[in-house]
Amino acid sequence: MPKADNAEAAGLRVVVLGGTGFLGRRIGEAFTADGALVHLVSRSPERDGTAGPRSVGIDLLTAGPRELTEFFGSVRPDVVVNAAGRAWRADEAEMTAGNADLVARVTESLVRLPHVPRLIQLGTVHEYGAGTPGAGTSEDQEPAPVTPYGRTKLLGTRIVLRAAAEHGLDGVVLRLANVIGAGAPAGSLFGMVAAHLGEAARAQSLGEKPDELRLPPLRAHRDIVDAHDAVDAVRAAATAPGTELGGQVVNIGRGEAVPMQELIHRMVELSGVDLPVVESVADQPGRNDAQWLQLDVSRARRLLRWQPRRTLDASLRDLLTAALPTPVNGRK
Repeated sequence: MPKADNAEAAGLRVVVLGGTGFLGRRIGEAFTADGALVHLVSRSPERDGTAGPRSVGIDLLTAGPRELTEFFGSVRPDVVVNAAGRAWRADEAEMTAGNADLVARVTESLVRLPHVPRLIQLGTVHEYGAGTPGAGTSEDQEPAPVTPYGRTKLLGTRIVLRAAAEHGLDGVVLRLANVIGAGAPAGSLFGMVAAHLGEAARAQSLGEKPDELRLPPLRAHRDIVDAHDAVDAVRAAATAPGTELGGQVVNIGRGEAVPMQELIHRMVELSGVDLPVVESVADQPGRNDAQWLQLDVSRARRLLRWQPRRTLDASLRDLLTAALPTPVNGRK
């Protein structure tokens, strides 16, 4: 298992695409703490501080291979992490642009470099489609995604694997379970529930009755991974031996399917907010999510020496502490 201080990453030149996003920001901070020289690439870069990652302004959705090649050539990265993409509030064409077309331009640029870096592509469990209830899905299962997000992320995965097979790209795809942690995207179920609980807590503190929490049917079972654990998997992939890792897909999750109904009710319980949770009778129109998503993470243990460390309660507390106006269980 990777150590908290990844000494092997010290001195590496690391580029994080999507570096101001939910996971990208954490990845950049973690590599910086490891002693790496980090460049965070995003359309809206943040002002550089006196120390820490360097922000680079590039619109990844419009940047062509030449612009990307020039940038990578100037930085000469050892590792490129692609944490960019489209998931929420986007149609399939927009997701294709962010999750597949961008990956094609990145791989095309990287294989042109004199020194080809390792590419760590962040994939998703939704590439698999429906799993088998009671069992974990291994990387050998043929993907059959049922959502636009899953389909477009699978296109990105196949682009990386093809570049590895045909052009020698040192590329690995980390297929992430549903990621949870502080600042979860507002479009996700966890982010939406956290935001509602924050508003309800503020209403309750003013003596007002909070609005009930209305949700679609919570019948699904999902594999959940903490954001900190996901970042540790990226750190491990950056320094793992390339002879074993290149051209691989590696599942990153808890290795268990959690009932979403129980998880959301536990989230409400930990928040301390007294409000009813109301599930609609019918599914939302157009939704076709797989009801069972569970990953087999044995390859991650073998190749990355990685396994999840954090409990679900710890993940939920992180999420709630960031959303609520008062500490959760004494935490700030």
